[in-house]
Amino acid sequence: MISLRGRTALVTGSSHGVGAAIAEYLAKSGANVVVHGLDPTQVEAERAKCAAQGVSAFGVTGDLIENQPAGVAAVVESAFEQAGGIDLLVANAGTYIDTPFLEMSYELLDRTMKLNVYSYFLTVQEVARRWVASGTEGRVVLVGSINGRLSEDVHVAYDASKGAVDAMVRSLAVSLARRKIRVNGMAPGLVETPLTAPAFADPRFRAWMELHTPNGLVPGPEACASTVAFLLSDDAWHVHGQMLLVDGGMSIWQQPDLPAE
Repeated sequence: MISLRGRTALVTGSSHGVGAAIAEYLAKSGANVVVHGLDPTQVEAERAKCAAQGVSAFGVTGDLIENQPAGVAAVVESAFEQAGGIDLLVANAGTYIDTPFLEMSYELLDRTMKLNVYSYFLTVQEVARRWVASGTEGRVVLVGSINGRLSEDVHVAYDASKGAVDAMVRSLAVSLARRKIRVNGMAPGLVETPLTAPAFADPRFRAWMELHTPNGLVPGPEACASTVAFLLSDDAWHVHGQMLLVDGGMSIWQQPDLPAE
């Protein structure tokens, strides 16, 4: 397993789902972890899971949408104060809304962009300013989505936001590389989490996903975590501005096979 011992990571949106799997894997890799979320009970439960790996783990609650940019700054400040500094950042907090384009309200569009795009930008900015001031050689991973490359008819706002994250990874990498800050991204395909469980409860949907994925697998969120750990590690020292898709090959398969008769 990759070693991140001696490092401290802030993982936004890590009280459940993909973010929780990332936080736990980083802890198993030896990193101290700051868990972030909205629900104090969920944050504490996940913090305890990380601490059980024998590392220092901390919990921060805070809304990354309301009162931007001050709300984002407060979360970052709390993370630095509790942990005594951080040198790894995983921007993961996000949302998606199943709403057809012609029915999408401005309020839903605004909420999607504020969390999926603005909070990423502001969080990295707050953290990077501290790193530059202290001379810290930091590492950043932005969690994107296969939807940054592939489209769905009821996810126009979500698709657009994740396309922006794709571009942000490249731009931030160029902007921060000379500051000794390395920026990359990890984009999951559809993974099975409590959020997606209702869809996977339909056997036809699961069969469709397996059919359209070259390796035929639909994993849980733990499939994403090792990629994030690699991108944060010394082993990825020369990897800058890349969005690695963890999707079983779905994004590269133009013509999936027809179902068997």
